[in-house]
Amino acid sequence: MDKHIEQAVNASLDQFEKVASFPVSDFKNRIADVFDSDEDFMTKVSLMDEAFDDDPHLEALREVFFDLLMVNFFSEDVKKLEEDYLESEEWEDIEEETIDRGTELLNVLLYLRECRDEDIEPELEDFLKEFLLVDEDEFQDEYRIYEDVIANQMLMESSVEEISKVAKNLPESSEFKELFYPVMCFFQQNTPSDHQTEVFIRNSVEPEFDSSVYALLVAFNKN
Repeated sequence: MDKHIEQAVNASLDQFEKVASFPVSDFKNRIADVFDSDEDFMTKVSLMDEAFDDDPHLEALREVFFDLLMVNFFSEDVKKLEEDYLESEEWEDIEEETIDRGTELLNVLLYLRECRDEDIEPELEDFLKEFLLVDEDEFQDEYRIYEDVIANQMLMESSVEEISKVAKNLPESSEFKELFYPVMCFFQQNTPSDHQTEVFIRNSVEPEFDSSVYALLVAFNKN
């Protein structure tokens, strides 16, 4: 497993255990075995799904962990495959089969990986304009998905309480509603203190999910 993915998996599950008071050690070991296995990608997806099926308390994290599994594939598994595997028909079939899986967190993780490679500090404006290219005409799907994030960039100069207030008032139709609070808080503060994390949890509507995602991003971003 990629080092940063391992950090993210462990931090996310540890935070879930802390907030939900639900033990995760067995699940953590099981997921680590899935990520570390030599199975092909779709077999790993099936094994991961079986783990979540057996631990329904963690269901909210299933698609987020699919994102982690995908990034781990890009970081580790692909090294064992042919150089042009990601242009192959086999990979195209996998992309088609998994088109409805995962979340927009995948883009954030890929952006953070790029920031680490280029040794730059993650910033919301850079993510939107330079990574997602939301200002370009040919990337209007991204603009639509991230419209609420784009419209609320001024929150980077505001407080967690204000981010929470906006998050709670987003319409149910918003494509980024579920991730808005943890992602925006991460871009505002990507190295939170214990006190800042407590404030984050206190202002969350879904503390188990939100704090797990926030912890995941903070851990993945660490060198």
